[in-house]
Amino acid sequence: MYYRLKDKYLLRGWEKLPYAIVDSTTGTANFLMPKQMQAVELCGGSIDLSSSFIPDDLKHEVSEMENRGYIEQCRQGEGLKPNQEYRKYPSRYISSVQWSVTGKCNYRCKHCYMSAPDVNAHQISHEEAMNIIDQLAECGVMQVQLTGGEPLIREDFLELVDALTERGILVTQIYSNGALVNKKFLTELQNRNLHPLFLMSYDGVDGWHDWLRGVNGAEELVNRAFALCRDMGFNVLSNMTLHEGNLHTLRASINHLAELGVVQVKTAFASNLGEWKKTQGKVSLKDVFQAYLDYIPHWYEDGMPISIFFTSFFIANPNEPDKYTIIGYNDSYDPDETLLCGHARSTSYISPDGRPMMCGLLAGIKMQEEYPTMFEKKFSECIDRPEYMKLIDMRASDFLKVNRKCGTCRFTKHCYGGCRGVALIDDENNLMGTSSTVCEMYYGGWIKKIVEAVKKARPTAICPVKDESLL
Repeated sequence: MYYRLKDKYLLRGWEKLPYAIVDSTTGTANFLMPKQMQAVELCGGSIDLSSSFIPDDLKHEVSEMENRGYIEQCRQGEGLKPNQEYRKYPSRYISSVQWSVTGKCNYRCKHCYMSAPDVNAHQISHEEAMNIIDQLAECGVMQVQLTGGEPLIREDFLELVDALTERGILVTQIYSNGALVNKKFLTELQNRNLHPLFLMSYDGVDGWHDWLRGVNGAEELVNRAFALCRDMGFNVLSNMTLHEGNLHTLRASINHLAELGVVQVKTAFASNLGEWKKTQGKVSLKDVFQAYLDYIPHWYEDGMPISIFFTSFFIANPNEPDKYTIIGYNDSYDPDETLLCGHARSTSYISPDGRPMMCGLLAGIKMQEEYPTMFEKKFSECIDRPEYMKLIDMRASDFLKVNRKCGTCRFTKHCYGGCRGVALIDDENNLMGTSSTVCEMYYGGWIKKIVEAVKKARPTAICPVKDESLL
């Protein structure tokens, strides 16, 4: 009885994570124990796995791999394709990269954290971009999200997409303001058998989108892009930036997006960075949270029209109507084991000038200057530098050592200072600062308010909060 790895799977490995099966259609890796890898290595179409010479424990692992859908029976000699054979990359594992391929933009957004309206915004050359792509491939990066600035203003955008695809790197998401998303462009993606998720911003009805984007007609263009993506089979998420002016449009704006086929809206409030810091000032957290809270019953009343992701507050999905998540709430945690930013361990952001960083929010503050470009050091070196590793290896216990007051806070077992990116927005010189959003969530009593609002609107919903003292 002979087995082989199914065509869509690849055998890969990285430093400290040497064995994995990668799904080439999604770019996701499933890591294996040494015994499991031994079993998979027998599945090359050349070894009779019914033989008495094969140990029973390996036969058991082979059976498990078959049950999980990784391998299939085959004829003798029907081995692996060259690209399926085991390859170990000379770097640590990074599952996906968000790459800002340009700092330039065709809009003048009032809240741009990169200050992209600046005519001197950076954009690397085609040759430099190809260099970055080669480095990502050499490190085994499997997924890339393309952003900007406005990425579609690059004349070589599709060339970059082709180069990534040729190297086995999936373009999973494209961020855009929608102005250049047209039928010709979407057809080019379809011809390449690519259907990335689009993330396009929409900042409110009643003219607020045009106001924030700084361009007359921006709303008409993005509405057209939403509808076109829907009609051509591309899924779309929308980002909505909230401020004092458009808070009242939340319900109408979300219903508008649902009508255009948008599958999720993710809201955030304008950050005190870049252009907003220059011209507009801070947004009241209490006002934003109150707008979120007021909307929750409307979401249920309106038939849960769209998935909602209210940053630092609430997540709900119509596909799971009786479940919801309160962002920032944790049942409990072990400070020595809990990473301050677990997401950054396996993902990376590359700035318009080619600097790998743990988070895109760092591109808006002075700290970005501490990171070398990929033209000064290779990507594998950049993501392994002590300065980079220090950030992604920080634990909750490190935070508590610096913030003694937090260590005595009655909410400590549920909170460990919040998102580092948000903390840096509050104080760009203090990586170990507390996140104002998390403090407001707990001290403002918003957890109890959310639970009460959902319970009233959807009595069958399961409360995620186990600590009754918060209710």
